[in-house]
Amino acid sequence: MKKLIMIGGPTGAGKSTLAHALTLKLPNSAILNGDWLWQLSPLTVNYENKKMILTNIQFILNSFINNSQIDHIIFYWLLDEQKTIDDITADLNLKNVKTIPISLLPSMKNLIVDKEPTEIQATLDHLLKFQGLSTIKYDSSDKSAENIADEIIEQL
Repeated sequence: MKKLIMIGGPTGAGKSTLAHALTLKLPNSAILNGDWLWQLSPLTVNYENKKMILTNIQFILNSFINNSQIDHIIFYWLLDEQKTIDDITADLNLKNVKTIPISLLPSMKNLIVDKEPTEIQATLDHLLKFQGLSTIKYDSSDKSAENIADEIIEQL
């Protein structure tokens, strides 16, 4: 059975490092960073652009799912709302795919390094959004990406 590992987390949590560690450990894997499809200039966040990005993500994920050579798909992006996760998976061909949604959460002290006092509350509020998601939570504060990757692989 194919595996779709969806990694979310705040900026600086280690999503890309973890995704790349997983690709090194999992055979026949593909990787997709949601930000790769959000490269607009100027970046305008509106309904039309959000819908386009969602459609693009779904197209590429379905292409990976439908490819017989790929067993593990690692998708990483902010994924800070359950609706975003649900919208992405809604139109995927998941008949023979196990989906593993993950939130990578560093400690608050790691997130506020070099932040202005005015940014700290916003960072805390953003981190709290992840607590309410239907995801497996991993604390990335004191573990290496390789250790977290090993823990994820044990769950597969």
